[in-house]
Amino acid sequence: MNDQQKRDPVLLDDLDVRILEILQSDARITNRDLAAAARVSPTTALERTRSLRSRGVIRQATLDVDLPSIGRGVQALIAVRIRPPSRQVIEAFRDWVSTLDETVGVFVTAGNEDFIIHVAVRDNDDLYAFVIDRLTERREVADVRTSVVYQHLRENVVSVLAPRGAR
Repeated sequence: MNDQQKRDPVLLDDLDVRILEILQSDARITNRDLAAAARVSPTTALERTRSLRSRGVIRQATLDVDLPSIGRGVQALIAVRIRPPSRQVIEAFRDWVSTLDETVGVFVTAGNEDFIIHVAVRDNDDLYAFVIDRLTERREVADVRTSVVYQHLRENVVSVLAPRGAR
């Protein structure tokens, strides 16, 4: 586990939660509009947003790109098993696969697979080439299973969970 994964959850009050929900819905909202939506002064909204950033709750604002509109109409999740399963081999593969143009996301996992790789490519021929010519050519890759993604539904606003026993 890295330091980010080991951290205890940050304590958030109701205003922090409201601000997070608003910013997740529209990260480009002006501070004035954020303050109005959260029902606080602009100064309070700015201070709270800065505090959320400094505490590592807000890491960055990102742009959501429609993959088919940029020529990546086929998405897949590729489960990969690595052998030997050592830290050095796992981390080297992770670092390599995360740099590939086709890769959208990398999950390092426990269980039957060591990785789930989210890729977006032009078509099935490109997917086949990626799996056969790129992944299986790697000496450490012991097994690959590919699942084509028909739809990817993603929740844009992630709710903050109530502390244990607070219900």
